Amino acid sequence: MTPLLLLAPLLLPFTAAPLARRAVRRLAPVTAVYVLTASALALAGASVVALGTLVLAGLLTLPGMAALAELVHPLSTPSGLLTLPVAAAATGALAVSAWTLTRWAVRQLRAFRTATRQADHRPVAGDLCVIESPHPDAYALPGRPHRIVVTTAMLRSLDAAERDALLAHERAHNRGGHHYVLAAAELAAHCHPALRTTRTALRLAVERAADEAAARATGDRRLTARAVARAALAGRGTPSVRPDFAPAAATGPVPQRVAALLSPATRPRAAAWLAASLAACALLAVTTGADGALVLHHAVEVAQGEASR
Repeated sequence: MTPLLLLAPLLLPFTAAPLARRAVRRLAPVTAVYVLTASALALAGASVVALGTLVLAGLLTLPGMAALAELVHPLSTPSGLLTLPVAAAATGALAVSAWTLTRWAVRQLRAFRTATRQADHRPVAGDLCVIESPHPDAYALPGRPHRIVVTTAMLRSLDAAERDALLAHERAHNRGGHHYVLAAAELAAHCHPALRTTRTALRLAVERAADEAAARATGDRRLTARAVARAALAGRGTPSVRPDFAPAAATGPVPQRVAALLSPATRPRAAAWLAASLAACALLAVTTGADGALVLHHAVEVAQGEASR
C-alpha cells in the first residue's frame, strides 16, 4: 500500500478553494449553499479517511502492532522508509484537528446554552424574542422551537420597514436550516485547513440566500439592502452571546451583500460548470480515498495469510 494514492484526497481541497470563491459569486445563493456544503463534507470526509489509512498503514508495519492485529508478518509497503514518517505526520494532523474541533464544539455549546437561557427568560411573540439590551444584535437561534432573537437596541436602530426586512432575513435562516450548514462548514474547516476558504464562502452564501429570501418577502431589494447595512453598522463591535452556528444578518462581507441586493437578480453564467467542477473534485477525493482504504485492506489480508498478493 503506497501513500501516493492517498495524496489526492489531501491535495484536492486546495483545488476546491478557488472554485468555492467563484461559486459563491456565480451560483444562485441557495444552489451555492447546497453545492458548497456537499462538496465540503465530501472533501473533509475523504481527507480524514486518507489520514486514518496512512496512520493504520504505519502502525501495522511495526511488529508489536502487527502481532496485536494478528498478522502473520508486519505489513509490507512499497514506500518503505517513508511509511512511518508519513504515518507520524498523519497522526499529528488528526490529533490537531480533533483537539481544535473539540475546543470549538465545547465553546459553541456553552454559547448556545447561554443564548438559550437568555431567550428562555424573555417573553416571546410567535417566534420573536426581544431582549432588553443596549447592544444592537439580531440572530436566528436554532432549537425547539426556532426563535428570532433581537435586542431592543437593534429595534431602535431601524425603522418599521427595515425591522420587517431584518426579521424576514432571520426567519429565512431558520426555514433554510442554515445553522446546520454553518456547523458543517466548521466541521469541514477543522478537518482540512484548505476548507477554511470554503467555510468563508459558505457563510457568505448562507447570508446571500437569506438576503434574497428577505427581498422576496418584502418585495423591495433596496429596502432589504438598507436594513442589512444599517443593522451591520449598528451592531459593529457589539459583543454577542450567540454561537457561531447561529446566523445573523449583520455578519459576513456586508458591502458585497449590499451590492448584490442593489443589483438586479440575473441568471449567473457558467453556473453548471462551477457546480460540476466542485462535484468532480469531491468525487475524485472520495474515490481515491476509498481506493486507498481498499488497497490497505487487501494488504492486511495478505499479511494475515488470507489472500495472495
